[in-house]
Amino acid sequence: MPLKSLSWLTAGASLSAILASAPAVAQSAADADDDSIVEEIIVTTQKREQSLRDVPVTVTSYSGRLLEDLNIDEFDEVSEITPGLIIQEQSPNNPAFVIRGITSDSGSAQIAPRVSIYLNGIDVSRSRGSHFELFDIERIEVAKGPQATLFGTASAIGAVSVITRKPQEEFAAELSVGYGNFDSYQARGFVTGGSETIQGRLAFSYRKRDGFVENIAGDPGSQSEGGTVQPDLNGIERFGVRGSLRLVPNDNVTVDLVLNYEKNDDTGTSFKSGRFAPTGGATDPFSFAELGGGGPRSAEVLGDDVLGIDREVYDGNLTIRWDVSDSWSITSVSGYREFDSLEVFDADGTQAIFAEFAEDSSGDQFSQELRANYSGDRLNAFFGVNYFTEEGRQRVPFLTEEGTFLQCAAGVIPGLACVGSDGTVGSLTAAQGLPPIFYDAVFGNTGEFDIYSVFADATYAVTDRLEFTAGIRFVYEERESGAFATLPNSVLTGAPLLAFGNVDTNGGVVTASEDYDAFLPRFNLRYELSDDVSLYATVSKGRRSDVIDVGSVADTNGNPVADPTFVPEEIIWNYEGGIKGRTPDGKLDFALSAFYQDYENFQVSVLDINGVARPSNAGSASNFGVEAEARTQLGQYFQMFGNVAYIDAQIDDEDANGIFAGNRFRLQPEWSTALGGLFSYPITSEINFFANATWTYRSSVFFEIENQPIAGLDIAEDDVNLVNLRAGFAAADDSWEVNFFANNLFDKDYIIDAGNTGGAFGTPTFVAGPPRFYGVQLTGRY
Repeated sequence: MPLKSLSWLTAGASLSAILASAPAVAQSAADADDDSIVEEIIVTTQKREQSLRDVPVTVTSYSGRLLEDLNIDEFDEVSEITPGLIIQEQSPNNPAFVIRGITSDSGSAQIAPRVSIYLNGIDVSRSRGSHFELFDIERIEVAKGPQATLFGTASAIGAVSVITRKPQEEFAAELSVGYGNFDSYQARGFVTGGSETIQGRLAFSYRKRDGFVENIAGDPGSQSEGGTVQPDLNGIERFGVRGSLRLVPNDNVTVDLVLNYEKNDDTGTSFKSGRFAPTGGATDPFSFAELGGGGPRSAEVLGDDVLGIDREVYDGNLTIRWDVSDSWSITSVSGYREFDSLEVFDADGTQAIFAEFAEDSSGDQFSQELRANYSGDRLNAFFGVNYFTEEGRQRVPFLTEEGTFLQCAAGVIPGLACVGSDGTVGSLTAAQGLPPIFYDAVFGNTGEFDIYSVFADATYAVTDRLEFTAGIRFVYEERESGAFATLPNSVLTGAPLLAFGNVDTNGGVVTASEDYDAFLPRFNLRYELSDDVSLYATVSKGRRSDVIDVGSVADTNGNPVADPTFVPEEIIWNYEGGIKGRTPDGKLDFALSAFYQDYENFQVSVLDINGVARPSNAGSASNFGVEAEARTQLGQYFQMFGNVAYIDAQIDDEDANGIFAGNRFRLQPEWSTALGGLFSYPITSEINFFANATWTYRSSVFFEIENQPIAGLDIAEDDVNLVNLRAGFAAADDSWEVNFFANNLFDKDYIIDAGNTGGAFGTPTFVAGPPRFYGVQLTGRY
């Protein structure tokens, strides 16, 4: 192990010791039976109910009530308090899930995700369909390291599993409403009840907020005055509803049906150019922008003349559990998910009609798993089969004004700026006194996958203190990738302005296919030092599927045919050890783990000169890290939690890895940490005062795998510190609550992304992180 890594391991262990001696928590006081001890966390990571301390895997878990107490209702906010997890939300259409430095964010229908996102036991990992609103949640489990046996083929490096609350027999209801700055509204609630044999639950969430980056496009004084007035950027409007039905025909059978629907209508993402300023403005990402939608042909070509996202998701899940005997149970999990999204964005980040894009994505998937579980005195095991099928399509229309494109991309007229200091747009056609010449093209890809797998996993107690786990999954895949393009010739050049690395397919789709298979094992040892403290060690293999990246070329007769590039499977071996425990008095839980990961054929996405993300093999990579967590109950009224992660993730510094050699993984800070506390105190016999706060820290990150400036601008972010606060009053019987909240309390300026598609056109764009949000919430419970 390198001396640098050893020094970080020592530092991480020291910091974890500090955290272990400080207060920490992972569950709400409202859930605890004894307010003087840390509540036991129960998870189902290994397909059976276990205490978190008994699972020989690095897992972080939060209850839904804790998330509510901390005012967490988005995935990126969950990652702020979770070591080793980074979630970037540009929009619901484009989330990036990062576990231990490994990013899963490609929207291509041809590429498999790396991180499994599970909703009620169903894999929903496809990037454009993986985002959903966090409301009426029972718990979230974040498992780190390859988990193919536990979570399927997409879990190359880990999994985020969300379990929603199920119906109950006793009648209960809740309604919460809120209002805040940027004219934000929020309403959510549920109602549940039933009989011994049938129970139902209906839950909903609605959130609306104006954008926090002003967009002057279409306003008086802008370059598009009199055109479409664009709304402010990074606004949201999201609605979700979930219906759940539970049937219990007898003591041995439970049937759960869960149906979800979500609608997103967010305003445009603030892809603001770092090179060219809006009219009368500046290039920093936090001041106003001037992003348009492509002029008079935007609605026709891109699908809308207003920047933003229009996305719908339908989801259904049927889970049947049959307890055959005291030792055996059989579980069937069936799932269907469908998404359809259109996102219109200004890729160049300026007032110029230069690189205007949309992404029209759709997909549907079906999965069926049948699993048998055995539970004995010394042996716990499960085995089963899984079938997963998916069809996806990503269509990317492009729109530009030809004279502007040629001037901004090639500088045809010397001395004429793409965007002048006064905000005017440079254009070859305008300079010649010609009317605008609009040009549009389309590029797209498709993917169809059928994945069959057989899996088995067993844990055997060798002694009363020592247990051994072994599991394996065999995967067989049938993969087909396709491509299509419509590429007319430019009026000014006589050739396509952007070829996207393809030829025109005349409206058809060209395809290539291949079959693959793999064996994915895991091995675990767990040894109990005492009834409260255990050691564990893990060796596991992860895999990201081979990529069939299809383009189009002309054959000898001039007809379009498939031009596939085969990117080999990415293989990960994970070696991990850790300790989990609780002090004898039950007041402190702690966990510490260290891991080393070795990658072969590390897959990356690189923007080509046409702004298209292409998969590439970056060669070998390695990843060393330390993660520590602690949680405690300090008396009856005060709880705290703390965690820290150090992750040294990079492409191996070897000549064979070319331009990527020695580069850090994108989006992954070396250091991240969080501290939080929950305080509740009775001020009368009927009213409690509470105050909950979190502080999170992340060190610098690169947003592109190249780790290099673009157009002289750093595509990175320095250290970020954020503080969130929630305080108010609640009834002692929990029947009502009023609270005031402030996220990003000190209004820290920071960015959540940089480079983006605009980087391929020489105008990298920067996306501002959320400013201070504050407001008030009222909740009633029955």
